[in-house]
Amino acid sequence: MDDKLIGVVIPTLGDRPEYLEESILSIRQAGVAHISAVRPQRASAIDHALTGKVDSIVDDPCRGLAHAINTGINCLPTKVQYSTWLGDDDRLVQGSLQKVSMYLETNSDAAFVFGQCQYIDATGQRLWLNKSGKWTELLMLCGPQLIPQPGSLFRRSSFEQVGGLDEGLKWAFDLDLFLKLRKVGKFGFLSEPLAEFRWHEGSLSVGSRQGSVDEASKVRRQHLPQGVKQASVVWEPLLRKIILFAGTRVSKRVSSQ
Repeated sequence: MDDKLIGVVIPTLGDRPEYLEESILSIRQAGVAHISAVRPQRASAIDHALTGKVDSIVDDPCRGLAHAINTGINCLPTKVQYSTWLGDDDRLVQGSLQKVSMYLETNSDAAFVFGQCQYIDATGQRLWLNKSGKWTELLMLCGPQLIPQPGSLFRRSSFEQVGGLDEGLKWAFDLDLFLKLRKVGKFGFLSEPLAEFRWHEGSLSVGSRQGSVDEASKVRRQHLPQGVKQASVVWEPLLRKIILFAGTRVSKRVSSQ
């Protein structure tokens, strides 16, 4: 594969420098990629620490996380064919980018590829492995979203075709993107850990569980056929409670360790 056909965007506020350094290093070890850090101008003090470690630094217009990621992807070099983003507190597994990009390279009808994800705590200790599979692609239509975004990769052309991330969403923009990508191409799956997601209260999805659960419910219903959408009012309230309860139990489990 040609040099730097993969683009990885890291949106950051610059307030977790120790995690950010780990994230960047993990990307370098995962494969050859153009790394773009998207940070607000008020955090420009971290630029000296980023210089030489990332390939570009982009100003975050501070209009939400989805807008920051869209901005980063739009600013990637034109030769970049495959894209993704990584939280500044998450990490990729060694060699993972090479594997997922090769999958897209050899499966021209695939728009998106994902794998399993290792959950870690604030200190980097392993908690549990998300053993996701192809079945999660169908589950997200009417159940919890279990496809790990960390470690996944999509065709940039497919991302642009569906209009990128919905900037009106605060938490569930990844679910919305997956549902849109599913309409323009096939999903691929690699049965192995590709990334590490850091479970801690500072994480957007972990620290704002109620808002995240409610928004995901709204997104699921928007993508359902009209008849099914009307019927979903029967099961969605219970589903939201179950997902919220599961997340709360996990947080308690993590905090007790």
